Amino acid sequence: MSVVADLAASLRAAPDQADRLLKEFVASHRFPLVSGSAATFFFWDGRPVESIYLLHWVHGLESRQAFQQMGETQAWFLTVDLPVAGRVEYKFELHRGGQRHWVRDPLNLRLARDPFGANSVLPMPNYRIPPWTAPEVGVRPGSLDGFALRSAVWGDERPIQVYLPREYSPRRKYPVILCHDGRDYIEYAGIRTILDNLVHRHEVLPTVVVFTSGSDRRNAEYGANPKQVEFLCDELLPAVEKRYGVSSDPADRGLMGASFGAVSSLFTAWSRPGVFGRLLLQSGSFVFTDVGHHGRSDLWDPVVAFINAFRQDPARIQAKTFMSCGTFESLISYNRSIAPLMRAADLQVRFVESADGHNWIAWRDHLRDGLAWLYPGHLWMTYD
Repeated sequence: MSVVADLAASLRAAPDQADRLLKEFVASHRFPLVSGSAATFFFWDGRPVESIYLLHWVHGLESRQAFQQMGETQAWFLTVDLPVAGRVEYKFELHRGGQRHWVRDPLNLRLARDPFGANSVLPMPNYRIPPWTAPEVGVRPGSLDGFALRSAVWGDERPIQVYLPREYSPRRKYPVILCHDGRDYIEYAGIRTILDNLVHRHEVLPTVVVFTSGSDRRNAEYGANPKQVEFLCDELLPAVEKRYGVSSDPADRGLMGASFGAVSSLFTAWSRPGVFGRLLLQSGSFVFTDVGHHGRSDLWDPVVAFINAFRQDPARIQAKTFMSCGTFESLISYNRSIAPLMRAADLQVRFVESADGHNWIAWRDHLRDGLAWLYPGHLWMTYD
């Protein structure tokens, strides 16, 4: 009998002791409750609730699933089956006093932050936080430099941040990566610490990483927009080459990004073949059509048109490419379709999946795979 069933039996046997039993239950367990592939979400705060729903971002699993009330109490629960190596971000939808509220799980202190706030996190039993995501003893950190770039393409000034490895010397030439959504990779994926660790371990070559971020029109800028190609190739890259010791060999130049940032990276390499020889594409929004409309907003029109064209000529990018995507994403089928096309065009491609969603922690967890494969250091190893 599960612990929830035990609790329900105790409540039926002693309804007058409900508050005490629930307080003891909450104090003695960690939530959500997990046993194998079964995860039980639990809610009780002693106040009346009309109904509760689980909100998650797991494609293929019914969202907004209703909790069951535990007898006459204000305790509620819901059990779902999930992959044992999975990681899920979620919220609760509470209906209370005639109003609806989205809230984080008050019994779960594990949170994941993103530009829109924070979600509660459920790590299943076989999920592990990669140890190289935290500062490691003895690692000498690199530095974060920066400059303001006046962009004629966008008609504004763009703040640029530049990661310089500890070994950096302006007299040498280093590989360079232009990173879309740079502020978010720094803030929510901890990429500075990851770079420090991997370079220190000699798993990744000392590399200069240039962080650029879009404006409030980010999706339009990144959505297969020729102006972003001009910004990256004709403004940002020359400015970086002027200020820092970076290689001019296309094989040493990379682009990276997640979601629409991955689209922009691929589109740039496809639009200017031979400029960038390395691509790190995470959860790419690579939506395409064979017939009919793509079924999304007009914002996706240039993306779909580009991916449809790319599928006809993938070899044009001339780049070694690492791709990652979560199996909980609606984009997984598109990414699974793109990778074989690239291999068939004799491109070097590595594609990995994880039981996770479209979020910064999922992207963080694959940075070692991608960076070490694209820019292997002297002690590089392959991690399957």
